[in-house]
Amino acid sequence: MAKPSTSVAPDPMVARLRAALGRRAFTEQKMFGGTCFMIDGNMLIGTSKRGLLVRVGKAAHVAAAARPHARPMEMGGRSMEGYVHVAPEGTATEADLRGWLGLALAFVETLPPKIKPAKVAKKRA
Repeated sequence: MAKPSTSVAPDPMVARLRAALGRRAFTEQKMFGGTCFMIDGNMLIGTSKRGLLVRVGKAAHVAAAARPHARPMEMGGRSMEGYVHVAPEGTATEADLRGWLGLALAFVETLPPKIKPAKVAKKRA
């Protein structure tokens, strides 16, 4: 008797974001219960079952949160300034998705690359 599959269906938003990012260099990382897209080690945008997490920066936060289907991002009851949550209705069309992605890129491309420090072996006492 075959075991039932426990794999989760792929998130269609991941494929949409990959396509929208085109030839731009990015990495993907599992975070916040979804997939986050990173540029130069900086988080750009992330998927979740409830919509998108978009990094817009503090200067654009109020205007972005006032857009249709958007609200300030909260984690653990605390507001995350510089990030907004966009409901699925806010990314229904490719133009909507490109708009949010463009806003995130405009901010993240101003950030310096994050360089991961080399792991150093701990010395025994």
